[in-house]
Amino acid sequence: MNFDEQTDGDYRIYAGAPEAPGDYVAAVVISRMNVRIGKPWEAWRDLGLSGAHRWPSPAEALRYAMAREREVIRSETQRLAC
Repeated sequence: MNFDEQTDGDYRIYAGAPEAPGDYVAAVVISRMNVRIGKPWEAWRDLGLSGAHRWPSPAEALRYAMAREREVIRSETQRLAC
């Protein structure tokens, strides 16, 4: 599996590109720092992010996962609140 990590404001993003037979799928986990307890907590997870879609390279799958993560953070901030 291929991984990538990024920080986006209060969020830590973990993207993965697990190998599927002959290609790759996308997965992402978003953690957010909980200021009350000073520890991160998992705010959102989607391990089947790509549905039935597959990418020919792990870089393409990771790029999709990171783009989807940004969309979730921007559009679902209420759902990601501590």
